[in-house]
Amino acid sequence: MIASPEKYIENFRNAGADIITVHYEACTHLHRCLHQIKETGAKAGVALNPHTPVELLSDVLEDVDLVLVMSVNPGFGGQKFIYRAVSKIERLKMMMIERNINAYIEVDGGVGLQNAERLLQAGANVLVAGSSVFGAANPTRAIADLKMIGSGGWGSSDCSGL
Repeated sequence: MIASPEKYIENFRNAGADIITVHYEACTHLHRCLHQIKETGAKAGVALNPHTPVELLSDVLEDVDLVLVMSVNPGFGGQKFIYRAVSKIERLKMMMIERNINAYIEVDGGVGLQNAERLLQAGANVLVAGSSVFGAANPTRAIADLKMIGSGGWGSSDCSGL
């Protein structure tokens, strides 16, 4: 999360980023920033901190390719998952269905085997698993187990982004 992300969009794109995600809380002019991202040829994403309601995206939802629901407060790895994120994902998914929007719903923070299937069922299709993979005794096995959940091996969830 950086302040004034509009100053750095070109740099991230020039470095090879295909998707550029900005925090809602860091953008004074979110609509302008999303269009600035798209003008570079990148896909545009918006991240929401745990306390930020998804309804605040109502006026720009058609402009996003991805919404990142933060399920911990930004800053460091290893934090506990904030379970209110599940209902945020469900509300966001309903907003997208009602408006026929096909953007990714990504979740970052405290994601692991204990909650991955529930997140997918709520509507997420991209999961970021850091500490649960890199802190595992066998990271390769942790990734395989998460992929099994995403492929429907442990449930009926779809995880095209995992």
